[in-house]
Amino acid sequence: MSPKKQQIPLNILLADDDVDDRSFFEKALKEIPIASHLTTVSNGEELMAYLVDNCQRLPDVLFLDLSMPRKTGFECLVEIKEDEKLEHLPVIMFSTSFTKGIDLEDKLMNTLLKIGAQEYIRKPSGFEQLKQVIHQTLIKVIEKSHLTDK
Repeated sequence: MSPKKQQIPLNILLADDDVDDRSFFEKALKEIPIASHLTTVSNGEELMAYLVDNCQRLPDVLFLDLSMPRKTGFECLVEIKEDEKLEHLPVIMFSTSFTKGIDLEDKLMNTLLKIGAQEYIRKPSGFEQLKQVIHQTLIKVIEKSHLTDK
């Protein structure tokens, strides 16, 4: 089924400590043609508490910022993929550009994918690009998870 036939809102969880990034994500989400419901948390500890409290009703996808206080996105990803109640949650690593160089970023991306991230996305600098990235990623999540069949 195509994502256009998706009727039930996609439950999206965004874990990001940057208030502006959360706001841009929410605004971009409202402008793409996919029904969705967004929940946000602002650090890794909040994220893990939310997932434990809602393990019977997990989101359809988690956008996880790599650099957060209290518990990093990397640490959260490891915990999620080691927990049998959470391991099937699609996790999209979503981070600002990696300043240490493209080779290190590639190694980081490969490590995150090996741990279990579905994708690694560098946050685009422009709003239109952000909308495109979110839209394309959600289409992949819907197609991979067969969420149109709910």
